[in-house]
Amino acid sequence: MEKGTRIAAEPGAAPLGARHTCRSCGAPIAHLFADLGSSPLANAYLTEEEIGRPESFYPLRVFVCDQCFLVQLPAIVDPEALFGDYAYFSSYSESWLRHAHDYVERVTERFNLDSTSNVVEIASNDGYLLQYFKDRGVPVLGIEPARNVAAAAEAAGIPTLVEFFGRKTGERLGASEAVDLLVANNVLAHVPDLNGFVAGVRAVLKPGGVATIEFPHLLRLIEHTEFDTIYHEHVSYFSFLAVERVFVRAGLMLFDVEELPTHGGSLRIYARGHELDPAIDARVEDLRERELAAGLDRLETYTSFDERVRRVKRDLLEFLIEAKREGKSVVGYGAPAKATTLLNYCGIGRDFIDYVVDRSPHKQGRFLPGSHLPIRATEEVARTKPDYLLILPWNLRDEIVQQMAHVREFGCRFVVPIPEPTIYA
Repeated sequence: MEKGTRIAAEPGAAPLGARHTCRSCGAPIAHLFADLGSSPLANAYLTEEEIGRPESFYPLRVFVCDQCFLVQLPAIVDPEALFGDYAYFSSYSESWLRHAHDYVERVTERFNLDSTSNVVEIASNDGYLLQYFKDRGVPVLGIEPARNVAAAAEAAGIPTLVEFFGRKTGERLGASEAVDLLVANNVLAHVPDLNGFVAGVRAVLKPGGVATIEFPHLLRLIEHTEFDTIYHEHVSYFSFLAVERVFVRAGLMLFDVEELPTHGGSLRIYARGHELDPAIDARVEDLRERELAAGLDRLETYTSFDERVRRVKRDLLEFLIEAKREGKSVVGYGAPAKATTLLNYCGIGRDFIDYVVDRSPHKQGRFLPGSHLPIRATEEVARTKPDYLLILPWNLRDEIVQQMAHVREFGCRFVVPIPEPTIYA
């Protein structure tokens, strides 16, 4: 069996061909949200030697539960294959570092965190966020399953447990030293055993402790047809209505919520046990009402999404075909996970895009999964002078346009593919 073909055996995973049940409420799920065909693992970047070997592809079909409206991908890939050796390092995005820094400043003041507090982050990556708590003298602990990324955090002075978080980890940590603040950014969507994970969050918090969880907002995904944020790492896609049910089931109250611009539109939820009967911020009810008004409690809202995805595919291909007919050259900027979904679903390879560039040295010299586009340093753009720079991490458009502003000197124009191909001079 080739690397990446193991089937997840932990709770919530199901073998290929099995009937699937909702990982939140347990109801059978059969209603299609989006069919993106088959795709390789989003972060399985290839070496030159590997592109000549067979490559593993997996179904990328997403469903919606007609009872609790959780949008979900059946978990068919072993988390160890996804995260054991990970190519994503958070510290290479300047805007994400600013986001983390601002968050730390705000919650430190809001929850009176100091040298007597304990802060734990799940999926702490290379220490991108915990470093700012450490600078303020707040004790920290990271939990990160990717060994190579955890090693970078340790080298930066961030103590890190190399393991997956779940019910057992939460109970073990909670029994030894419960925490004041638990942070989990962009990890909830990765968890096959959703209820076990949230039960672990409940177990690790001390009385009055707070958990903040960030994840892409399903409402924004639907509104802007952000289908490229769907890939095998993300097995759940949350509205506030759906995620609240999961936390209530675990004995946690969502007492506040913030809407964030990150990842095309995200939510940051604030959870606490009922010990202090926390006051509920007005933003909670406001978001509930807006999600209901948007139809997130109606099945037809979800089942109509697939046709919109196909329309985006056709529009992008039409732009690229016309560009090539005119003799124009196109280069991609960025090698994020979403690029794997977009390029493979649309069937885009070197016939349309010459190569992609990325700032991360961990990706340079490798090839994107499936499309096999070579990943080069950003300096290559100035050398080859393409006509178009297709921004694949479109959520970082402003940051990238600013960093690459010099390409305008030779007439290169920026293109964003989602929710429709848009050219920026």
